[in-house]
Parts: sequence; structure tokens; C-alpha cells
Amino acid sequence: MAEYGFETKLLHEGTRVERLATDPETVPVYMTTAFHVDDLDALEARYAVKGFCYNRSDNPNRVALADLMTSLEEGEMSIATNCGMSAISIVMLSMLSQGDHILADKTLYGETVTLFDLMAKYGISVTYADFTDLEKVKAAVRPETKVFYTETISNPMITVVDIPAIAAIAHEHGCNLVVDNTFTGPVAIKPLKLGADVVINSLTKFSNGHSDVLCGSATGRLDLIQQARSFSVLHGGVADPMSAWLCQRGMRTMGLRVRQQAHNAEQLAAALVKHPHVKKVLHPSLACHPQHELAQRLYTNGITTAMMGIEVPADREKINAFIRSLKIVNYAMTLGGIRTTIAHPCTSSHHGLPQEVLDDIGITFGLIRVSVGLENIEDLIADFEQALKVFD
Repeated sequence: MAEYGFETKLLHEGTRVERLATDPETVPVYMTTAFHVDDLDALEARYAVKGFCYNRSDNPNRVALADLMTSLEEGEMSIATNCGMSAISIVMLSMLSQGDHILADKTLYGETVTLFDLMAKYGISVTYADFTDLEKVKAAVRPETKVFYTETISNPMITVVDIPAIAAIAHEHGCNLVVDNTFTGPVAIKPLKLGADVVINSLTKFSNGHSDVLCGSATGRLDLIQQARSFSVLHGGVADPMSAWLCQRGMRTMGLRVRQQAHNAEQLAAALVKHPHVKKVLHPSLACHPQHELAQRLYTNGITTAMMGIEVPADREKINAFIRSLKIVNYAMTLGGIRTTIAHPCTSSHHGLPQEVLDDIGITFGLIRVSVGLENIEDLIADFEQALKVFD
């Protein structure tokens, strides 16, 4: 480009790599908004093979991440989104129309509840039922019900849902079952193999595992995910190349991380359930958990979840002192990272829900949600025990 001016060279030189760079050890980051074509014939040829043209429509990093999720969740197709909430909204809005009805578990992540309640503006209604009581689920089905929605393990009550039984009820009424698998990920359970039609993951959490990226996914039946993919391109909530790349990198160690984190959670739960200042411990590994036997049946890989809950006295000042007293455990508005974190559902994930709704779910002011990390388990138990002394 010797004949061109400085500004033109600045923009155009180095934008093409003439030598082929094939089969790299890891997928490169395709940080580009678009892919060039030579002419209209080349454009039509690109369309014919579903090649890459524009980042919002398709990107190699997003495709690689979606392919990984399809394999891990054992579905037919996946989409990768810019966060878990966009995965939920894309799937639900692509499946529902004005006049349709959602039947949802009453113990869901607070912002999922807020999202479903907002759908009333568009003529989509929702009923919340106790999905651990199959008779209540059956009684809540309406003629206009189109989608059942639940979480594998609920946020933050750590209840376990009988997915095969819920799927049977949904399909009996001609409905689809959508399951949020964020609290376990495909390491511990595969909802699609148990009868779900779509499984959603907030990849931000345990899948990525390093608390440094927002990403989400939806995996499932081909027709439903193709529909969701078309909607996602218009919705715009797709994963950007760097986030998709980072998430895929983090997922390579998910099998090791999540297994150890769940094992740590089991040991922490076993220690704290005997503590005099802990009123209740919520973890399915405990024999006192109401769905302990169900969890043993469904979670066949020998692990359940690294998420747990503890209930302490509902004294705001002492809860603040407890949080401040923790030395290696941090308070964080997220979960699933390699370090142990806690959150207070009443003032974070479920902040803004009416008190009667919190009471119905069972979320008390003393409930602390714990995302167990990879620390030495003896250090972790000791940290909780010394901090709990504030309740003496």
C-alpha cells in the first residue's frame, strides 16, 4: 500500500493474514464485528454454508461455546447468551405468546420472579406453586399453561425438584419444561436426560468459575433452540467473543472444580449443622434435608451442589458483625467462584419481594446463602466457627 496516504495505511494495513493459521491448540478470540466477502456471489456462498458474516448473528467463539454446552448437557443444540438472565428471557419470550401461562416453582432466583411478573405487561401470566408437592403442581395447571419452569436446586432454599415427575406432568398437559441448572451445572445432573425440554445455565457461575465474566446458555430440543436462536439475534443478548472465549477456558476445569467444591460443601454442612448458633443448614447431603433421598437418586455422579444455606439468629447487628468477622470468606453478589462467598437473600437476590412472598418461600432475615469454594476445608470450617462467636 505504498501509494496510499498515512491515514489509509493506518486503517487497512495488517487486516489480512495471508498465511494460513490452521488448527491452533486453543480457539483464538475472534474480536471482530464482521467478516469480509469479495462480492455478492461470495456473500451468497457464505450464506449457503451458514458461514460467519456479522458478530451479532454468529461468531466462532460463541459457536464453540454453544457446541461445548450441547455436548455437556447432552442436548440437540445450544445458544450462548451474554448472561443467564438473557438466556431465560430469550427462551421464555421465544416460546410464549399473549394469553399464555407459565407455571413456575415458587422458590426461584428473585430476578427470575421479577422477570416473569413483568411479562404480565405483555399478556403472559404466571402462577407460582410448590414444585416439591406434585399434587399442588397438578392443581395449578391451566388450559392456557404452555411452560413449566423450575431450578434443579432452588435459589436460595436449596430445595430439590423431582425433574422426571415434573416433566411427566408438563408433557401430559402438552407443556414444555424449562429447567435452570445453574446451581449444579452438567457435572452433577443432566435435566434433558430426565425429561426437560430446555436447560438454562448462568455460565457466569460454576461453569466459568472464576468470577470474571458474564455469560449464559440454553440447550435443548432442536426446534425450541432454533426458535430461541432466531429470537436471540433480534433480542441482541448474545455472548461477545471475549466472554465466550473466557467462559470456555474456565469450563475446561469445571469437572475438577465443581466436584471438589460440592465435597467441601458436604463437609461444611456436616460441621455447621451441629453448631449451637446455626438454627438450620440447607444442603441435600444432610439426612435432615427434606429431599435428601430424592437428591441421592437424581444426582448419580456422587455430588450434589456447592451451594448451601445456613440460618442464624435474625439480628441485623450481629449478622453484620458475623460478615465482618469472616477472614477468608467474602460477601459477594454472585456465586459459583473458586473462593467461598456468602450473600444475604433478603437484601440481595430477593430484595424487593413482598414479605408475604418471602414468608411463603421460607426466606427469613437470618438466612445466609453460601457458595462454597476450593479452600482447605479445615480453614473454611474454622473461619465460620470463629465468626459465629459473635452470636454468643
